[in-house]
Formats: sequence, C-alpha cells, structure tokens
Amino acid sequence: MSPEPPEFEELSVAVPGGDLAVLRWPATVPDAPTVVAVHGITANALAWSQVARRLAGRATLVAPDLRGRGASRSVLAPYGIGRHADDLAELIRALDLGRVRLAGHSMGAYVAALTAVRHPALVERLLLVDGAVSFPLPAGVDADDVLAAVLGPALARLSMTFPDQEAYLAFWRGLPAFAGEWIADYDAYALRDLTGTEGELRSACVPEAIREDGRQVLLDADVTGAIHRLPCPAELLWAERGLQDELQGLYDPVRLKNAALDPATVVQSPVPGTNHYTILMGRQGAAVVAGRLLAGEPVRR
Repeated sequence: MSPEPPEFEELSVAVPGGDLAVLRWPATVPDAPTVVAVHGITANALAWSQVARRLAGRATLVAPDLRGRGASRSVLAPYGIGRHADDLAELIRALDLGRVRLAGHSMGAYVAALTAVRHPALVERLLLVDGAVSFPLPAGVDADDVLAAVLGPALARLSMTFPDQEAYLAFWRGLPAFAGEWIADYDAYALRDLTGTEGELRSACVPEAIREDGRQVLLDADVTGAIHRLPCPAELLWAERGLQDELQGLYDPVRLKNAALDPATVVQSPVPGTNHYTILMGRQGAAVVAGRLLAGEPVRR
C-alpha cells in the first residue's frame, strides 16, 4: 500500500506577468532539506504527489505550476526555459528557501539545469529525471514535427475538448504509459490540468507556452547545453521505456555515451521497470526519486 498522502498548502509567488501557483508539502522533522521540484512540459505540480508520499515529511517539497500550466495558466508570456528558470529563482528567494535541492522531470529537468547555471548560489545539487539531455535533430527535420512525434497524446489533448470530468479522466486512464497502474493520486493530477465549462472542458495548458518551450528544448543551444555547464553535482535518472511505454526510452547507455556528459559532474542511473511517466509518478519510480532526494551526494559508479 502507498503511504498516506501528506497534506500540502497552496501558495502564490509574484513573478513578472502574474502570480505563480505553488504547492508546498512541509517537512515534519527538524533540519530537513528543502527540495524544489519542476514538472514536465504539459504537466503540473501534482506530478510530484507520489514523491511527496515517499518523502513522508523528511523533506520540504515545493513544486510550482509553471507559467502557462495548471493554476499558473494566466501568468503572461514570455514563456521559455530561461523564463521558467528565473521564475524558480524568484520563488526560492520569495519563500526564503536558501540553497535547495533542485529536481526536474522531463522538460522540468532542462529548467532545473538552466536554473543552476543562471543562479548557482541558490542550488545545492540537482536531480534530473528523464530529461535535460538533448540530441541534434536530423537535417531537414522540423522541430514541431519532432515535438508532436515525441509527445504524442500529451500534445494532442491540447486541442481536444471533453464533455465532463469523467471523460477527461477516461482519456488519461487510457494512455499506454499508465496501463495497469492508474492510482487515485492521478485523478487529482489530471483534474488540475482542466479548465473551461461543462460540455467544453479542455487542458489548462497554454498552447503558445508548450510550443515555445518545446522548440527551446530542441533547438536553443543555451538550454540544451546547460547540462554541460553545471556548477554543482547532479544525478540523471533515466527510464528504460518511453512516453507511450515503448521499449525504447528517451535514453539508453549508447545515447548517453554519445551525449558526452562530464562524469565528474553528472552521475547516470537507470531506473528499471519504468517509463517516462512512471519514473516519477509510479510507485516504484517515485520511491527511487524520493530516495535520491534524501540521500547525500550522488553515488559514483
């Protein structure tokens, strides 16, 4: 059985263009570390709820809805990975968190890496979960086509409407990544990404934000190169399977070898039995992520 869900509080932090919605799961033990956690490109802060369960009050976990998503959907443009990184710095300073352990999943891993590069005094170390490592696009391939091919149903839902909440939950439950592992926490996660009126409900994600952020993850050298300029220790956890539970994940030993990461800075650790979503949101993956967040320096193999 999963641990009982810890209670969280909802905060808001002023950033250029509006107020960023932030969830905080407070620590229940003295001298606990603080973790700031960043979700993926079409996700929201509740993507970290399973990790919060397994931290079980042994750390304070702070997770924002990035601008253009969830309860931060009304925060105005500009979007982009650099803007998200600066929003995180605003959050850390506004909440007086000191130096934090910074974690990011998928696109959030790129945000975390760039935050460490831009604001090194705020970040103690990094945990990058199935993200932050890019590979060159083949010649003549359009970035929008790659984004659509990689994100699949996650991107397609941005143009869909749903008659009611149950229809939206049924869409999520049918995704291959969650086959056989849908748990109660996912309902709240999915419904946080829902806006509109009954009969015409839709994803809260702002399409312009998704397009801009996706292009930068694929094409912006400052973003894709951040993992090669890190000022602090980092660990990269990678899933063995892909976004739609494909046998080929985003990363594998050959791809990561070709990425030429600095082994003195970035430790690489596979998480067997997980796909791109369950490495963070599934029971097994969340336990690994929580364990690494609570541990000391990354274990070098």
